Amino acid sequence: MARWNGWERVRVRQEDGLVLDPGDPGYDTGLLAVAPVIISASRSTDIPAFYGDWFMDRLRRGYAAWANPFSGRLQYVSFSRARVMVFWSKNPRPFLPALDELGKAGYDILVLFTLNNYAEEGLEPGIPPFDERIRTFSELSSRIGAGRLTWRFDPILLSDTLTVDRLLERIQGIGDRLHRQTRRMVISFIDIGRYERVRRNLAAAGFSGVREPSREEIMRIARGLSELNEEWGLEIQVCGEESDLSPWGIGRGACIPYDTLIREFPHDRVLMDFLRPEEDREKRKRELKDPGQRRWCGCVVSRDIGHYSTCMHGCRYCYANASPALVERNYRSYCGNRDRGIFLPALVE
Repeated sequence: MARWNGWERVRVRQEDGLVLDPGDPGYDTGLLAVAPVIISASRSTDIPAFYGDWFMDRLRRGYAAWANPFSGRLQYVSFSRARVMVFWSKNPRPFLPALDELGKAGYDILVLFTLNNYAEEGLEPGIPPFDERIRTFSELSSRIGAGRLTWRFDPILLSDTLTVDRLLERIQGIGDRLHRQTRRMVISFIDIGRYERVRRNLAAAGFSGVREPSREEIMRIARGLSELNEEWGLEIQVCGEESDLSPWGIGRGACIPYDTLIREFPHDRVLMDFLRPEEDREKRKRELKDPGQRRWCGCVVSRDIGHYSTCMHGCRYCYANASPALVERNYRSYCGNRDRGIFLPALVE
């Protein structure tokens, strides 16, 4: 089976991100950049909530720089071939004014809105109040369309006081209010055992009672969701989970789904040339599976431009932040320099 073999590489002019022709006199001094069709912004941080101005500035300049979290090496990402912008956020409201500019520029937009309700537990101290997030979800749906907005309840977790039944009540309280504003729900289960950073962050914040659901509890949650979905009629998928939840109508999911891209953006010939829906679709999905994600992730390949330890929401279960102190330092650096066009080294040169 043919595999996706990497994004096209182009050389861009540093001043404005213009793609250089090999015959251009300045070609050899241009920045070598990958030119993805799909941009992920971002699995690593909440760009719409905190870095929307940075994102739009880099989009206008034509390229961004990304630092490898392990080696620290910079890689340049050109927007010259980009067609789809995929945004992950717990509070996209600050970014809503940018949607018009993105639309006028011809970009396709998908948003994954993580909307949980762990207010009683204090697990998400930096996000807006629950009702405000519900209003934002509704407004966003009216602007981009229900088919392009996914509700994520992520992560599903339990604690000494948060039982399966109480968790399902919380989920119902959200779904009953927003199921008409979306077509898809994606869930995932907290993974404390695999991610030392998650365990450490929970313990440091005094949340030692938070735990992963057992296999039996996962099945009860899946059954409960299935019953709730009889009223909602959503497509429910589970993200990166090995357990088979299909008996309850919950499939293995993708935050960037091949089928959604085809359904929502059939007019985009560049995107369709990349997806090639006229071929064997199941085969093409396998070919385009993102190699950087977990085994059970079904996402179409994209290029992420975010960076760890930069999200200010301060969620106690976060795997992407090393420590609150490091996040605070990074954000102060960003705020102090953004008006001069100097951004976090992790995000842009």
